[in-house]
Amino acid sequence: MNTEKLYLKLKKIFALLSLVIIAVSCDDYLEEQPSTLIDSDYIYTTEDGLKSGVVSLYKFNRDRYDNSTEDFMGGVLMSSRSDLAFSRTGYTGLMGRYERGVSPVDQGANFVSSLFWKHFYNIANKATEIINAAEGLEYIDEEVRNQVLAEAKFFRSTSYFYLYRMFNNIYVTTNTVTVDNAFDVINDKSSKEEIFALLNSDLDFAVEHLEWNDTFGRVTKGTAKHLKAKVAMWEGNWEEAKHQAVSLIEEGPHSLMSTTEEVFSGDKNHAEALFVIQSQDDLLGGGDNTMINANYVTQYFQISGIEANIAQSGRGFSRILPNKYLLDLLAEDPNDTRDDDTYFRLKYYYTSGDSINQEIKIYKPITDLNNPSDTYTSYYQRLHPSCIKFAEEDDNPNSYLQRSNIMVYRLAETYLIAAEAIMRSSGDPLPYINAIRTRAGAAPLSTVNEQTILDERARELAFEGERWFTLKRMGQEVINRQITNYAGDGEYFPANLGEKDPRTNWKPYYINFPIAQIDLDLLGPGYPQNDGYN
Repeated sequence: MNTEKLYLKLKKIFALLSLVIIAVSCDDYLEEQPSTLIDSDYIYTTEDGLKSGVVSLYKFNRDRYDNSTEDFMGGVLMSSRSDLAFSRTGYTGLMGRYERGVSPVDQGANFVSSLFWKHFYNIANKATEIINAAEGLEYIDEEVRNQVLAEAKFFRSTSYFYLYRMFNNIYVTTNTVTVDNAFDVINDKSSKEEIFALLNSDLDFAVEHLEWNDTFGRVTKGTAKHLKAKVAMWEGNWEEAKHQAVSLIEEGPHSLMSTTEEVFSGDKNHAEALFVIQSQDDLLGGGDNTMINANYVTQYFQISGIEANIAQSGRGFSRILPNKYLLDLLAEDPNDTRDDDTYFRLKYYYTSGDSINQEIKIYKPITDLNNPSDTYTSYYQRLHPSCIKFAEEDDNPNSYLQRSNIMVYRLAETYLIAAEAIMRSSGDPLPYINAIRTRAGAAPLSTVNEQTILDERARELAFEGERWFTLKRMGQEVINRQITNYAGDGEYFPANLGEKDPRTNWKPYYINFPIAQIDLDLLGPGYPQNDGYN
């Protein structure tokens, strides 16, 4: 066993030290404990210690968004790799165009290793330590034990589920790392049956023991039901997906916001939110400023006569933009409000000079391939429509950095899960998909098929990190078709994109991310790399 492997194995044994540090770092919604009272014995052998350990899982979960690697790639990477985005520039652009992150030994794979592979295994390991300690603790109130177990099992399941959807060849375990097993070699991936058995067991417990209502920022019964429905979709268990989604919609306290404008406004503490990562409040140890919004917003402020301002979504650098395919989907119904400065901003206006309050139109996109615009590159950089789901009303317009709460799961997706699950099993999906369209002002549909589900998910959920997983779940044929026909903007930017075009760069085996070689080296010699990357 090499020195690095020995170090990392031993590091797992002492992972509880990070729990000790984090357990004192959050506000009263995640109860504080004086640091002088906290040690390893306190964390794993006392009721309050276990509750503090659960608190730390929220912080670790937030770390991926707070990590500043390549301008906060951890918070935006999954949106760059889809059929809905034009990934313009930067390292995230290279990843989105399948120029990086396509080999186990390139730097993109190393970024993915730290931001996803190690991140989610770290959470899963810590959750497992808490679960096993809570199950073995004799003197603890059963209600407290069940709450600790439910939250920890939720975080373990969401971590393994994310890893499975990204990498496919993963291993899962319910064993705590100890001195006795720290040097055990993992020789093979877990089977799909093993993975989903653990996911469902953990989520069943969470659904049973979590309450519908809890302090803002904590997971609830609704959060667990939503994730259980998503897991069932990946199994093709449409009746279970339908049951969980419809139960959440009809029995829970949640409801859709009345307008699209309300969904991403303020701190997201509203009836549609199922799970929100808290960063906005000045919590002890709270979230950091990020550039998530800046990745999505164009550089309009570089145009003379307009400065960066909150009203027009703050300061951005045009990394990941809604592509023509997505914009055309939004434009199909002129009454759809999702591109009316709610989810997406299409237009920018001068703020000074003779043209104040007038729309800026100095750059043109390519609309006629026989007579292309000579300013299309400036259009993409400075005037292109932007996703504004992460823009904050109290942001600093002179900084690319901002602090915002991040919507992870919301009820609108539950409605679309219900519609698809019903379409694929039994019942009428129209009330569920049309509830989303009606809220957006769009005309109701009269029929539902796989493509209408894909299209509505695009309009409603684009840039929320789920599109890649939706395409992959629907199968190789669907993801091949959507990426090769729609990813990027093809001939519209620029006409000679060539080797930089995600449509032509795409290879079917990219459906799974490569496991970084630095991670494979820590596993058994026969541990399988994903197909295509050997």
